Amino acid sequence: MLRKIRLMAATLCFVLITLLFLDFTGTLHGWFGWLAKIQFLPAVLALNVGVVLLLILLTLVFGRIYCSVICPLGVFQDVIARFGRIGKKLPYSYSPALSWLRYGVLAVFVAALVAGVGSFVALLAPYSAYGRIANSLLQPLWMWGNNLLAYLAERMDSYAFYEVDVWMKSLSTLLVAVATVVVLFVLAWRNGRTYCNTICPVGTVLGFISRFSLYRITIDTEKCNSCGLCTRQCKAACIDGKQHKVDGSRCVVCMNCLDVCRKNALSYAPVWKAKKQETDQPATEDKTNLSRRRALSTTALVLMGGALKAQEKKAEEVEMKRDGGLAPIKERKEQERLTPIVPPGAQSIRNMRQHCTACQLCVSVCPSHVLRPSGGLMTLMQPEMSYERGYCRPECTKCSEVCPAGAILPITKEDKSSVQIGHAVWVKANCVPITDGVECGNCSRHCPTNAIEMVASDPADPKSLKIPAINVERCIGCGACENLCPSRPLTAIYVEGHERHRVI
Repeated sequence: MLRKIRLMAATLCFVLITLLFLDFTGTLHGWFGWLAKIQFLPAVLALNVGVVLLLILLTLVFGRIYCSVICPLGVFQDVIARFGRIGKKLPYSYSPALSWLRYGVLAVFVAALVAGVGSFVALLAPYSAYGRIANSLLQPLWMWGNNLLAYLAERMDSYAFYEVDVWMKSLSTLLVAVATVVVLFVLAWRNGRTYCNTICPVGTVLGFISRFSLYRITIDTEKCNSCGLCTRQCKAACIDGKQHKVDGSRCVVCMNCLDVCRKNALSYAPVWKAKKQETDQPATEDKTNLSRRRALSTTALVLMGGALKAQEKKAEEVEMKRDGGLAPIKERKEQERLTPIVPPGAQSIRNMRQHCTACQLCVSVCPSHVLRPSGGLMTLMQPEMSYERGYCRPECTKCSEVCPAGAILPITKEDKSSVQIGHAVWVKANCVPITDGVECGNCSRHCPTNAIEMVASDPADPKSLKIPAINVERCIGCGACENLCPSRPLTAIYVEGHERHRVI
């Protein structure tokens, strides 16, 4: 029963977290966004003390429940491992803990975190690793399925679905996601939770805490006949059947061992009860079942308590069609910026680099397609803004609503309209009135802050073709001018980012 309830809770969390990355409308975040905010590393970076203490307390009481139920990468490894067990009655074996590797990786991880080397942190963070897998590999499949439904619905005069663009946001992120899947596949297929107990820094931290947990898997030496069934079913490779020992720092409380023991020699019980069983006599079956039910009830309350805060949100409106002014002939090229642009709410590039785990959740829900993973070495896979496919709409605050790590802080629609994340720069050599001798004015017409005014190109001739004049003090860097500029392949106006945002 313990194992079945654990499987149901893990499946529910895994499916809902996956849907958070697949849902390009951002609708589900109003209901289940709390699942992203209770992930361990994002909670630490966001200084969410309540969540961190809750996870530590949960581990001190029940062991590494986080790794077996809440962490999506851990559950993903279980899915892979299950396929690896097909045809194998006894797939696993005990192996000594590689403590030097576990704590060595953790030390390097903490050093990179303190030094602000976000690219290395992003590679090892378990929640972020799964987020990249879901965003880069699963979301395109989900969107293609949506487009197929939109096509079929349109043939039946129904508009329940709408077509969306499916495009590769970053080659480097895609390659990292594929490499992560390959590594996880090999490790989990061969021996279960190897990644969790040798590489994952979160697993190492929680493993150290779980050594002192109240509830543990224990072996009754009087009942155990050293058959080895529990060892062969332990995907954490932490049960030494011959020595009758369980390494609590590596046990992820999957409960597999409890179901296979034919002598009922294993139990998931409080420490004092396990000691009493060893010194005095075994506890009765009724009391053991009672303690199990209490443990399960408490776990269920902790996992599902956040669901009470769910609220309804309307789906994002269909993205407005671009007014290009002139039909594009050449494919647009991405602008080279001296300073990258990060979204309002990030406050500064430094804050983004220090807090972002590159989970891609903000990229997944951005309705304007302006967020995409960076290809820079120090900020690899962290989101940056680019305006080839859209612009940052002043009424949209999706990225600030879903960020679990404090890299993009919550911001209101009113505040967003007054936050300057960059400023527009005019390139005379690319401007249509100069190159083609025709009127344009797209940049001025669509500027939401009226920061661009069209003035005569020849001051001595008021009737001459008009060109844009930019009021840098009023520009907020939304990118509407850059996105709607008809000049190709490079636009005549683009946004240069600011190191630190300011309110205008």
